[in-house]
Amino acid sequence: MRHPLHIVLHALTYYFCGNSTTRKVAQTLHMVHQVKVSHVTVSKWIKRFTPVFKKIADDRLLGVNLCDSDEWHFDETYIKIAGKDYYLWLAFDAETRLVLDFHLSPNRNSSSAHSLLASCRKKFGQPRSAIISDRFYAYQQPASLFFPQAKHIRVKDFDDLINNNVLEAFNGQFKAWYKPKRGFNSFESANRLIATYIFFYNFIRPHSSLNGLTPAQVAGVNYSEKERFFWLLGA
Repeated sequence: MRHPLHIVLHALTYYFCGNSTTRKVAQTLHMVHQVKVSHVTVSKWIKRFTPVFKKIADDRLLGVNLCDSDEWHFDETYIKIAGKDYYLWLAFDAETRLVLDFHLSPNRNSSSAHSLLASCRKKFGQPRSAIISDRFYAYQQPASLFFPQAKHIRVKDFDDLINNNVLEAFNGQFKAWYKPKRGFNSFESANRLIATYIFFYNFIRPHSSLNGLTPAQVAGVNYSEKERFFWLLGA
């Protein structure tokens, strides 16, 4: 590459930890770092480093034990891909704030819920007490199939004693990041960008609600501050 890796690091951080478009990231690099690149270059950096981040996430989460967590939350929200509505299905561990997995689908149906819950069961087992979802029917069959030992709590609204607020809070952060981009150009790019956004959320960005730790650290993934930056700079 023509530019130092620390410049790429800054660009990716601006894009995935802020609410910036690739054009705004390029503008910020020019204003703050006196580095002139096009938004197309920023897009190429994102595309190039995504497989590296995915491998780090997959490898590091492989041995994580979340079976002692009380509750896992499931929810879905819609996004735009090439002008059409798609559904982003999300799984979330309430205790660690870790995003367990996601599934992107043009359909809001039981098959899509099935794909997400099956993946979570395969990767992490099942929570100790309960899984939480809204009252959408699609969760009922896969919940009983993949989490037979956990109680399925179907919440009605935000005022319920047990609710889905933790995942709704993540959805709010995701939508704030996603909104300036005005949708995604393709299904492939949507999957790539969402996966990398979740990597930054789980592994890179400290959370004030977790005493300055990342969800991955709270979940038991041991890595130092130096290693956190090495992952990016070594990519």
